[in-house]
Amino acid sequence: MTATSTTPTEPAQGGVRRFLARSSNYDFVGRSRTWLWVSLGILGVCLLGILVRQLNFGIDFTGGAAYVVSGATNDFTADELRAAVEEAGVSDSVVQITEDEGGRGARISTPALEEIGGAQQDAVVAGIVGVTGAPEDSIEVTAVGPRWGEQISRQALRGLLVFLVLVVLYISLRFEWRMALAALVTLLHDVLITIGVYAIVGFEVTPASVIALLTILGYSLYDTVVVFDRVRENTAGLTSVSTQTYGEVANASLNQVLVRSLSTSMTALLPVGALLFIGANLLGGETLRDLALALFVGMGVGTYSSIFVATPFLVFLKEREPRYAELRERVDVRRREPRPAAVRPTAGKTVGGKPGDVRGSSADVGESTATTGSGSPEQGTAKSGTAKSGTAKSGATRSGANKSGANKSSPPGRGRQPARRKRR
Repeated sequence: MTATSTTPTEPAQGGVRRFLARSSNYDFVGRSRTWLWVSLGILGVCLLGILVRQLNFGIDFTGGAAYVVSGATNDFTADELRAAVEEAGVSDSVVQITEDEGGRGARISTPALEEIGGAQQDAVVAGIVGVTGAPEDSIEVTAVGPRWGEQISRQALRGLLVFLVLVVLYISLRFEWRMALAALVTLLHDVLITIGVYAIVGFEVTPASVIALLTILGYSLYDTVVVFDRVRENTAGLTSVSTQTYGEVANASLNQVLVRSLSTSMTALLPVGALLFIGANLLGGETLRDLALALFVGMGVGTYSSIFVATPFLVFLKEREPRYAELRERVDVRRREPRPAAVRPTAGKTVGGKPGDVRGSSADVGESTATTGSGSPEQGTAKSGTAKSGTAKSGATRSGANKSGANKSSPPGRGRQPARRKRR
């Protein structure tokens, strides 16, 4: 009875545990077509929102005047306010009715006035006071000239272009131009989605929004550079005889830094989300709303793009290189080749004490014996007789040896006496 030793097996890790242990192997690159269609769908919705609803630029970009009314004592409608502003000689005004703890209020935006602080502005304020019943000192007026708005818009675009150029130069020098192109496409992807969300929601675009946009672009770039650095490190040893393609190594690299990217993103999104949903909406901090919305949307989109857009697009570019294209073909050919069947040795006795020399089974031995003895019966009998005679001779030899042993062991006196010497 033989004792069998059992080794304890480790419990299988679940998906969450493997993910937290950084041993997940999700095929992000292999499903790049799926992410492409998802990104195109999101971009299509955002572009449609930009074209249909358009962006709600603040007076800092367009120029004009904004009148914020609080503490109104009369009941009024948006049409009544719009008519009062038109009577003062200002058309195309935008009126929004607001409700807060101080009572009912309104926000009126008008195009640029003829003169800031002039008679036209005073006429507009007087018309608003007559409709709302609010004191004149409770109406906050902000006026920006058209030249100032054009200047702000030009500087915002200039800052965005300078940022993108510096990003391309840095990544080209730090890594290579293909990674720089993938990072640029990722940043444009993030910018379009963030602007599209602004257009769909209808939030006002202010200088704070531009600052937040540049901030989230830097955040998205950080995530992308972290992934690209690991990809470059792991793909440095790829040669023509490697057993993995560039895409497979890049996918493994992405899985290695996945937990880090998601942890960093969640840590940043939680306070920004609190700023947006609690500070701006519940506590009434409307001045923080534009900044918080851009940061929240941009960080979320930046995390998505660094995982699902940047690395798959980089693999698409890199596997167009001749050496990585040839490596992919070689790996595919090796995997398509049929593997030779493994030969298993049958159980039996070893011949000559060598572990590699194994006799066949008893059935095989029987077949070989039958095949060997398939000659004439006489030959078989002769062989058998020869074997018997050999056995007899062997027996005789053994009996002779026994007799010799008996003579040697016989006591002295009965056997041969030794010769005596003659005395002289």
